[in-house]
Amino acid sequence: MKFTNKKLTGLVAVIVLAFSSFGVYAEESQEAAPINKDQVEGRVDEAQGKVKEATGVVMDDKTMQLKGNVQKNVGKVQKNYGDLKQEVESGK
Repeated sequence: MKFTNKKLTGLVAVIVLAFSSFGVYAEESQEAAPINKDQVEGRVDEAQGKVKEATGVVMDDKTMQLKGNVQKNVGKVQKNYGDLKQEVESGK
């Protein structure tokens, strides 16, 4: 697979955007509430899936794009499960 300058530029942009999204999550959650394991793992899987999906788009690799989409959605489900679990434990 030959990498062109355009593909490499797109890949770098995807990676930069993925890492900047971590800062958004950190800035949004200024609460002192503890975070559980499912929330952390879900957010990590979601971010990894987004990067993998975008990389698949940039590299025109449908398999990688599909795997990234699945990983992103599994991460969302796990994150939401962790959020629900925390709400139940805190009595909200």
